[in-house]
Amino acid sequence: MGRPIVYLIGAGPGDPGLITVKGLQKIAEADVVVYDYLANRAFLSAAREDAELIYVGKKGFTAHVTQEEINGLLVEKATEGGGRTVARLKGGDPFIFGRGGEEALALVEAGVAFEIVPGISSGYAAPAYAGIPVTHRGITTEMAFVTGHEDPTKADSDIDWEHLAKGVGTVCFFMGVKNLPTIVENLVANGRPASTPVALVRWGTTPKQETLTGTLADIADKVAEAGFKAPAITIVGEVVRLREQLKWFEDRPLFGTTVVVTRSRPQASALSSRLRDLGAEVLEMPVIRITDPESFEPIDEAIRNLDVYDWLVLTSVNGVERFFDRLAWADKDARALAGLRVAAIGPATAAACIDRGIRPDFVPDEYRAEGVIEGLCERGVGSGSRVLLARALEAREVLPEKLAERGARVDVVPVYRTVIGEADPAVLELIAAGDVDVVTFTSSSTVTNFVTLTDGIDLAEALGDAVLASIGPITSETMRANGLAVGVEAAEYTIPGLVEAVTQHFGEKGTDER
Repeated sequence: MGRPIVYLIGAGPGDPGLITVKGLQKIAEADVVVYDYLANRAFLSAAREDAELIYVGKKGFTAHVTQEEINGLLVEKATEGGGRTVARLKGGDPFIFGRGGEEALALVEAGVAFEIVPGISSGYAAPAYAGIPVTHRGITTEMAFVTGHEDPTKADSDIDWEHLAKGVGTVCFFMGVKNLPTIVENLVANGRPASTPVALVRWGTTPKQETLTGTLADIADKVAEAGFKAPAITIVGEVVRLREQLKWFEDRPLFGTTVVVTRSRPQASALSSRLRDLGAEVLEMPVIRITDPESFEPIDEAIRNLDVYDWLVLTSVNGVERFFDRLAWADKDARALAGLRVAAIGPATAAACIDRGIRPDFVPDEYRAEGVIEGLCERGVGSGSRVLLARALEAREVLPEKLAERGARVDVVPVYRTVIGEADPAVLELIAAGDVDVVTFTSSSTVTNFVTLTDGIDLAEALGDAVLASIGPITSETMRANGLAVGVEAAEYTIPGLVEAVTQHFGEKGTDER
């Protein structure tokens, strides 16, 4: 039983990087997360696994849930079971046309404690991502935020149109696409020149961002002709002219592409972050899950007898983490490896070793087993050598078999298993509809599990126009064996190499052809 409290959190304009540290912290602490149409679903991954997630999305006037129902829900969930912590996610800032004030007043009336966690408003963030500063020295030092649709039950407008038309340099209208002709008419009728530049930014700060520009004289016609829909911010003012020089977000190499990342959830973040930084919309589909081996006895036995080995070979970051966790469980640390030489397959694995206090003796230039074998043999591994290979239960047998052929005694001990993950139905729906541009595969198991989880989808049809990206030759072989065409393959078999291959592909293809 806890203290009933509701955090009204500004989730920002859409880019998952634009939420505050405190906002993420409160999501992680919450028993219940209530989120709406404009709050990025990526934030839900910060919630506890046992948290209750409730969607109360609303689009324009076609409400899925009324505001009064949302108010009641917040009170109900906060007071449930003697007291719960509720995180209420609202797009942008809760007190800037977010109706956060109404929700806060409902909580006051019910005697429920609350806190406001301000957020970055789309009123200035969306223009910034479109290359439009809402103020600029020499152009304007004044700006105004205005609702694009007032309370429809009011008889008269509360907006001072004459002041907006003549006294404010930049005017940002929220949620005004439907009423754009009326907005334009009122501004021009009250003295704003018809030649004033205007921009509409749809889904600002996200990879779905679209920007349409014009003037008060023609913008309404352009919007109708383009079928430009909400949600969008409308910016009126001379600052819009700076877009041609300052636009940056929409020029990124992967802007407008939708990429499916198939790595396990704990590992997906590094790849997802790199892709988002390049402009991609990332859909995480963790087709593998890392779990414990059925028994730790083999690795525990090996750790008790580390002094009999000449080499420790670690083939992945997961292997490093799981091995050293087991070392700690045995009340040992990196000093226990003083008599061994350590091989780390790949720079990421090597970096993980260094983080644990071990600088590898051998990091092969080639990350395939065949190249590793030659490198180890050149360093003395052969007849009479004892090698401890700590890895996943499911792995190719080439390395231990070939080392055994050279006379080495190899003990293969599983420190983790990979099991099939779960697919988000929403991601499967997008794949089936052919709405993804790239699918990334970082191992053979991601390929086989992806094929299993998409059973029932005609992948040849659904992914016919998509780029299937492989981290290296072994993964590519598995893709072809499962009927998947390899669109690009990383030259360096690493996450940065994979990202570089995808980026180069779209750079060569050209923006107009995407």
